[in-house]
Amino acid sequence: MSQAALSELEIIQNPALGAYLLWRFGTAYQAAGEAPPIFPLAFLVLPIVLHRQTQQVVTSTRRSSGLSLFAANLAEDRDNLLSLHPRCMMLRPLTLASVGFGLRTRLLSLHYNDARLRSNSLEGIAKPPQVPERLRHLVTASEKLGGWLAVLGIHDIAMTLRVDF
Repeated sequence: MSQAALSELEIIQNPALGAYLLWRFGTAYQAAGEAPPIFPLAFLVLPIVLHRQTQQVVTSTRRSSGLSLFAANLAEDRDNLLSLHPRCMMLRPLTLASVGFGLRTRLLSLHYNDARLRSNSLEGIAKPPQVPERLRHLVTASEKLGGWLAVLGIHDIAMTLRVDF
């Protein structure tokens, strides 16, 4: 199928791009914390990063500001914050397909004993994949989100973003 035959939604919301965004999220999370993220956090990444308004709030919030300021900025339009949980539920199939793609391509590893999703280092194995410049803002948002979530516990994340895990 040619790229011209795909809608913009199909180009953006696909498991390959999702796996890459989860990988970059995990890489930033692991750089900021001691361990890989717990698996449920993966379900936050794509609903935040692939939603234009939410992604723009991530992009406009300084990396050093943290998740609390991001949530406060997002809550300026109350519907944005309250719609995050339903969006997480709606994009659950895409997140699962993206995790599966990431596992198959070895970008990601799932540690079953503690339910952690590791972003693997590709050093010496393969050249890291790159996204087109027009999608670079999605990568930046994923990395920023990874850094923010790494310093908080799951309860604090759930309370701040008003989501259930």
